[in-house]
Amino acid sequence: MADPKKLVVHNIGLLLSGRMEEPILDADCVIAENGRITQVGRAADLDRDGADLVIDANGVTLAPGLIDSHVHPVVGDYTPRQQQLHWIDSTLHGGVTTMISAGEVHMPGRPKDVVGLKAMAIASQRWYENLRPSGMKVHAGAPVIEHGLEEHDFKELAEAGVKLLGEVGLGSVKDGATARQMVAWARKYGMQSTIHTGGPSIPGSGLIDKDVVLEADTDVIGHINGGHSALPDDQIVCLCESCKRGLEVVHNGNERAALLTLNTAREIGELDRLILGTDGPAGSGVQPLGILRMIALYAALGNVKAETAICFATGNTARMRELDVGIIEPGRAADFVFLDQAQHAPGKTILESIELGNLPGVGMTVIDGIVRSRRSRNTPPANKIPLIEGE
Repeated sequence: MADPKKLVVHNIGLLLSGRMEEPILDADCVIAENGRITQVGRAADLDRDGADLVIDANGVTLAPGLIDSHVHPVVGDYTPRQQQLHWIDSTLHGGVTTMISAGEVHMPGRPKDVVGLKAMAIASQRWYENLRPSGMKVHAGAPVIEHGLEEHDFKELAEAGVKLLGEVGLGSVKDGATARQMVAWARKYGMQSTIHTGGPSIPGSGLIDKDVVLEADTDVIGHINGGHSALPDDQIVCLCESCKRGLEVVHNGNERAALLTLNTAREIGELDRLILGTDGPAGSGVQPLGILRMIALYAALGNVKAETAICFATGNTARMRELDVGIIEPGRAADFVFLDQAQHAPGKTILESIELGNLPGVGMTVIDGIVRSRRSRNTPPANKIPLIEGE
């Protein structure tokens, strides 16, 4: 079948918007054309004629495709860090449809000279633009800053299509003053930045404490709960309270610190700053269900409604990262994940089941209006799965 120009998804049991302001929508049908959402509402009120593809949601939950705000891709669907193939496809089966690189640091022989690191960043941006493993949107090409970079280098990178900086602190630049200057140059040319936070992650990296984080002033505070080792509690609280940047919490970090970040953000009324990542593939391996596990952690132990926790991995990240995904509304990319309560999991509803700490089952993913995966091979099996009409 050719890629559908018009997609109709109807018979949706629960529609999650990805927006914290209104996480549950009073709607049971979504229509997309040419990969973008055009209508959201009740099926009886929408124009469903002329559909190339009709998905009967079969009463399951439809949510925006999940976003992993912190990954370390290398090339294609392979990571030399773990000698593993198809980790991106496995992550798709965990409901993630968009990934954001925090630096392609696990490339063997990664160049650290200015010419080499620029060449690698541009190449990384190109190969994930040209090849989307399993349809996954991988925003890559995130150079790790090194001493010797000057303003014209950031201008050149931006003009070549590079839009991200890798984690500040993973290269030779580890002091706040130098980092702040380079981050400012990157921001001037439209490049978004993140920073390593906490103790060393692997041999060769180093401690990045709150003072360096605050002085560097990156757009996102990368893995504020450590990757792996977290900062002391008072430093985490200080970071939450002393700036307005993104508070990124990762599966690959300290769970206790993740809850502290959540509670602090809630106390200051800024849960909209909270975004989720995995920090994989890293020393602790590939986590294809890492985003779902972070959602379940917050819903079960963080006193957060499940529909709100899902916003941390969708709409919050989309806004913080300036992406056209993560929210179900007209004009956005038609990227969806179909979820249902896992078979034999406790709880009266899917949301209650997640709030009891259980993972939902993924029944299908859709990216740009195209079905990319069916019943997940990684999540527990869903009670019900969506059906493609005509099959």
